[in-house]
This record gives sequence, structure tokens and C-alpha cells, in this order.
Amino acid sequence: MGMTGKRLNGGTTIAGTMILAHLAGIRIFATGGLGGVHRGAENSMDISADLTELGRTPVTVISSGCKSFLDIPRTLEYLETQGVGVGTFADGREGKVDIPALWTRESGIQSPTVIQDEIEAAAIIFAQSSLGLSSGLHFANPISQEHSIPRAQMDSIIEQAILDAEKSGSTGSDNTPFILAKIRELTGGRTVTANRVLIESNVIRGTKVACELVKLEAQSGRSPDYRVGTVVEEGGQGELQNAAPTLPGVDDCPVTAPDVFVAGSLALDLSCDYIPMEGGSTSISPVPHTSNPARISQGLGGVGRNIATALQYIGAKVQLCSATGDDVAGIAARNMLAAQGLSLSGIIKKPCTQTAQYVAVNDARKDLVLAMADMSVIENCKSEIDTIWKARLEESKPRWLVVDANWDPLTLHRWIMHGKAVNSRIAFEPVSVDKSRRLFASHSTNDFSLGVLPDNTISLASPNRLELASMHTAAREAGIFDRDDWWQIVDAMGLSSSGSRDRLVSIVGAKLVDEGVPQQSIQLLPFIPTILTKLGDKGVLITQMLRRGDDRLTARDHSKYVLSRADTNDELLGGIYMRLLAPAEKVSASDVVSVNGAGDTFLGVVIAGLAKDKPKSLVDLVHTAQQGSRMTLKSTEAVSPEISTLRDRL
Repeated sequence: MGMTGKRLNGGTTIAGTMILAHLAGIRIFATGGLGGVHRGAENSMDISADLTELGRTPVTVISSGCKSFLDIPRTLEYLETQGVGVGTFADGREGKVDIPALWTRESGIQSPTVIQDEIEAAAIIFAQSSLGLSSGLHFANPISQEHSIPRAQMDSIIEQAILDAEKSGSTGSDNTPFILAKIRELTGGRTVTANRVLIESNVIRGTKVACELVKLEAQSGRSPDYRVGTVVEEGGQGELQNAAPTLPGVDDCPVTAPDVFVAGSLALDLSCDYIPMEGGSTSISPVPHTSNPARISQGLGGVGRNIATALQYIGAKVQLCSATGDDVAGIAARNMLAAQGLSLSGIIKKPCTQTAQYVAVNDARKDLVLAMADMSVIENCKSEIDTIWKARLEESKPRWLVVDANWDPLTLHRWIMHGKAVNSRIAFEPVSVDKSRRLFASHSTNDFSLGVLPDNTISLASPNRLELASMHTAAREAGIFDRDDWWQIVDAMGLSSSGSRDRLVSIVGAKLVDEGVPQQSIQLLPFIPTILTKLGDKGVLITQMLRRGDDRLTARDHSKYVLSRADTNDELLGGIYMRLLAPAEKVSASDVVSVNGAGDTFLGVVIAGLAKDKPKSLVDLVHTAQQGSRMTLKSTEAVSPEISTLRDRL
């Protein structure tokens, strides 16, 4: 009626409330008494819609049983036919118990199931949702012994009320209100007091069950999927946006004084690990152009989310900024984030858009062979960076802003500019070979330019060797190696004019030099003064521009890693530090569970250490981050929770 301009007030039945609750993603609600099969329904067909809705809507209703004047045995039979699980809380009783009859603790009808406590109730809900069933559950919570009206007395009063209803001709929708009023009259108002008590008790019970369900989902690392309804945004032009429910108790407020902002992807990950068939191909890699046997797992991921998770586990205060679609996957992703304890205040929901998904195909050693990523939801946030996230940055002024390359070039550059404007140090995660080029891309609104030392835009980057090569190529093609300010820094680095190959080989080995890895990182240093190149089982190559006065320039134990010393009087430039840090412990192929989040874990741990008031040396932080990556390689999670044991090492 509201759509026709008529404003009306109204209430909802249990059936109506179930529908609304389900549309909003609410799985449990508490009420007073359930509707049911009326006496004489074999003739009148008077059956409450509450029962029908319980059979087709996956919401758990906690009540004090159906109203006493209904046909309780037929109500239970009808619910069983509808596939609705029914149980009664033991409430301190042992053995079999009756299902309550609203104001009466005992109905004389045995409950199909006895539920011992809220933990058991939550386990039932979780198990049912895991099966993907569309029916609901009904949990009966008996009224307290103190306020329960004796069954014999209540039966007599109900018989009188029903008789009076028949005499008055109250049928259909008028029947229940008439009987309730008559019962109130005959009990001297005791049912009114009982109603208040039982509703309060049911709400408390329902809240405790919801809390236990959240704990159970957090422990399992997953949340069930839900059908999603639509709501119209206020002031919208008919645009429908699905509701985005979160788990109960989630704090959607921005993180107070975050150390780090992470701007990047939030995705559902599929990891496909190739399993060679016995007697089949001897190759450790899947065979192209045909189906391959594999073990496939699903979980929450995304580069930005993984980095934020590592930061959270390691003890940093972090705010994740990302986007999901308005689909079921988006709701699942947000709920899993909430269960993890990450604030959702930086996560926006894009209408009519699919949540990001990432599919990794790994060989038999769990090394990545091929990955496919649909990050369109992230790549279409050009307006939100200025209308939503910019204000968050300006308010928080985090020490570090980590940006991954899943954003489109324009949005990526806007993130970096806004971070630079609030004096945040910027860390760049290249994500992939192709996306790493986005840092150097040009676009029609090209008001972005990478600065060089001492006014460098980016403080740190963490590519792998392929991403480093791609970044170097993109920088060369963009012409930034032809800039005068780049040449000034290169000239001041103090590199030997006769070539530095022998010196590079002595530090990193001939193979990496032949591949051009150290040379590429050196040429990028004026723009990115700290580059941590991930080299798999070979370790991490640190290439860093040292400031004048850095202790490593004069320390004997670091002298072999100082590639050059600046020959300028500029107080900011001291020299180039290059060091290959091999992993303290290599992970055997049989121990590797997944490689997908190892690099993200590495960067998260490093940034957590750098965000400290008094950060440890970069070498120490890289060593610790390598340990974190090793833990993730052995974990079924995208980021291993075990890295929290490394907090004291930062």
C-alpha cells in the first residue's frame, strides 16, 4: 500500500517476520508463541501460515511453543511433514521432556528432540545450514516454573474460551484474538504477565544461541550461504541493492587510529591442486586442453584481504578497504570477514556486480601453473575512492598505506595520491605480471606522476622476479628512465663506471645477474627506494637506497652488502644496499599445502614491523616475514593463524 501513497502502520506475524529476517540475512529470531493447527482443522482447514513458512524458509524460530488452545499433536505432525526440525530446551530437566504450550511448561505432548543448551542448538543450526536445506527450525523454550500456569487449570480455561468462541460465532481471523482475550479475562490477567516473562526469556535464549553460532562459524572458518533480498536505497533512482547482513555483534565502525590501511581485493578463492593419476601422465603439471584430476578447496582470499589478515594476526591495527558485489558470494565474504574480526566499515557493496573470484591451478608440487581472476568489482570503483575512502584516509592518517594492483590504473593512482597527501608511506603489491604495469600506466586524467627521492611517491614494493621484470619494462616504456630527475639520482648513486657485474655476482650470484634481477631493481630505486624481490625457495633480495648516516654504511658486518656509496653531499643519499636473504628453513614439497597466500603473508608481516614506533632492522623483519610465509605454505588457510606467534619478534 505504501507504493500507492498510503501510509499505514502494521505488525507482522511469525511467517511475515521470517520472510523479512531471511531477506536481511538474520538466521535466528525469538518470539512469544508459534501459530499452529487449530482444533477442528480437519473441517475448517485453519492452519497457521507460520508452519508453512517454517517449511520453506531457513530461519530458526525460538518460542515458548504453540498457543495452548491449538491442536498441538497435529501441529507437530504438520511440521514434520514440512521437514521442520523441532526441539525443546531441557532447561535443567533430565530425560524426555514435553513441548511447552506457551503459558504452560508441560503440555502432555512429548517433544521430538531435547536440546541441552545453546551450544547444542547452535550446532544444530550450523549443521542444517551446511546441508543447504531450505526449511527452518523451531526451538521451544519453556516458560519458567515460577510463572507457568498449571496444566489442568489452563486446560479448563481453554475449553471455556473455545466454547465461548463457538457461541459468539468467532471464526477465521477473528478466532484467535477472541480466544486470547477470553483467556486473559478468565486468568485474571495472569497470561499478560506470563507473556512478558516468556518473551524476555526467549530473547535471552535466542541471543545466546546466536552468539554460540558466531563462535562456531569463526572456529570453522566458514559461514553458510543465504538467499538475498532487495532494498531500495534512499534517494536512489529505482536502483535495487541487495541487503548485506553481517554476523551478530560485528563492529562496523572504522578501526580507531589504524596503523595501516590496506586497499585491495577481497575475493573468494578456488585452489585446484593437480593430482597425477596412477599409471597416467608422469608430468607434475596438469595436461592442457583436457580435464585433470585435482583436489579443489574454497576459501576467502584476495591479495588485499590476505595482507590485512596477516597484519591483524601479527598484532597491527588495520583497516581493509575493498568492495564486494551484491550477490550471495558477497554476503558470504563479508560474514567470513566479520567472523575473523576485521571491520567491515571499509568494505563497500556494488549493486548489480559480482564479487571478485580467483581460481588458481597448481601442479603436483603446489606451485602455481595458471590463475584466473575476475576482479571487475574492484576495477570499477573510480568514484568511491574520492567519495568514500579519501575521507577515511584523511581522518585516520595511517602510517602506512598498502595498495595492491587489482585496482584499475586511475583508482590505483588516486589511492596513492590520497595516501601521499596524508603523509602515509606507500607500499605497492604488484599482484601479477600484467597488473604490475598499472603503476606506470598513463590515462586521460593524468595528474599522477611517480616522484623520485627525496620526494618519492612509493616507499616499498614486493614483486616476485617476473613482476619485477614487468615493472621494469613498463617503466622503460613509460619513459620515466629518461627523466632528468631520475638521471640525477642514478649519477649520485656512486656506481662504478666500469660496470658492477662482478660486485653483483658476489652478492646475489651469477644466475640472478644473468636474469637482470639486481640491475632491474637498482634502476627502479629512485622511484621505489626499498624493493623486496621474492625469489621462491632462493629467498628474498633486498635492494634499498640508504640515507646518508645509515649505520649499515659504516658497519663492518654490512660492508659486503653495500653495493655503492653516494658521491654527493646530499644529506639524503647514502648508498645502495643489496642482500640476498635465503630462507632459514626450506619447506619440502610434501609439506606444502598451498602457495597462494605466502607472498601476501610476507608483505603483511614486513609492514606490521615497519609500522611500529621503533621498527627493527629491515633484515630482521624480512627474516621474520619469511618464517610467516613458511607457516602459510603449510596451512590450509590463505594466511596461517600461526603467524600470531611471531608478534614478539617484530
